[in-house]
Amino acid sequence: MTDRIAYTKPSITELEVAYATEAARTGWGARCYDYIFRFERAFASHLGTAHAIATSSCTGAMHLGLAGLGIGPGDEVILADTNWIASVAPVLHLGATPVLVDILEDSWCLDPAQVEAAITPRTKAILAVHLYGSMCDMDRLLDIGARHGVAVIEDAAEALGSEWRGRPAGSMGAFGTFSFHGTKTVTTGEGGMFVTSDRALFERVSILANHGRDPAEPRQFFPTVTGYKFKMGNVAAAIGCAQLERIDELVAGKRRILARYRDLLSGLEGVTLNAEPEGTVNGAWMPTAVFAPETGITRERLMVAFEQAGIDARVFFWPLSELPMFEARPENTRARDIAGRAINLPSYHDMDEAAQVRVAAVVKGLFKG
Repeated sequence: MTDRIAYTKPSITELEVAYATEAARTGWGARCYDYIFRFERAFASHLGTAHAIATSSCTGAMHLGLAGLGIGPGDEVILADTNWIASVAPVLHLGATPVLVDILEDSWCLDPAQVEAAITPRTKAILAVHLYGSMCDMDRLLDIGARHGVAVIEDAAEALGSEWRGRPAGSMGAFGTFSFHGTKTVTTGEGGMFVTSDRALFERVSILANHGRDPAEPRQFFPTVTGYKFKMGNVAAAIGCAQLERIDELVAGKRRILARYRDLLSGLEGVTLNAEPEGTVNGAWMPTAVFAPETGITRERLMVAFEQAGIDARVFFWPLSELPMFEARPENTRARDIAGRAINLPSYHDMDEAAQVRVAAVVKGLFKG
């Protein structure tokens, strides 16, 4: 029987096991934050930002950052209709209004022209989500933000290793957030990171992240505001420290898998993989294939074909506006159309060429059919 091909799984070595074991044995009492602080310092250094705060999830990091900017009822946050719910949920939890706009055909990311058209006096932030490793057009978005006095935020949950004109994803906006979920290039099992080079914002978020306790407050257990509890655990941070020491290897492996898919599928007309225009680097978290309308290949056909071949695959994100908790946005034609003819391809770290050949064979078979 042929082994089933997983769509993703982490790369865990003896280094991660050793660090996690050491944290479990000694990371208590006065040492309960040792690996957390170490992970934060190393991540900020890697990214080139001044500050980093390790969190329990990327969603928590986003919530903290938005709260740190003072976003709440009456405010609007513009983001792409094509997104996972995690990007928009904190906007809603804080009482603000998400404004969902269409995506670009090539990058599947936020359309800057649609962003500018959507700005109103209530707009408080532009949320740039770097989808599947592809970069938003940060030059245009930062320019729009500067001209309108609106913060630009980066959700780089899927873009560790991606770059825009030499600058790492997550390092350019008012703040950035990252995910270390078990599916991600670097994992802590669950977890996230808030990053910024804005000292004042960092200090506000630090207080919010620790139950509202101000480090300058001399009274113990005396919060000065109502904060949150989104802290990463020390054992998880220990795994993160080990993963970060291997980050170049991990990103290179992801990029190698995407490059191999490009080679294997290069002879097919009507299939497009993750964009990497000049001046950008795609961290290749999730290789994704989009099929031209004229091929007749749909999400449903793809899922059936992969299931029959014993291969796990994921659907492209549904437009948020098609979910029951949001109003329909039929004008977002690209977001609605692309999702129905796209698929995420398997890309686990130790995936060998034979497994990728099996995946490519399924795609090629659909063209023959």
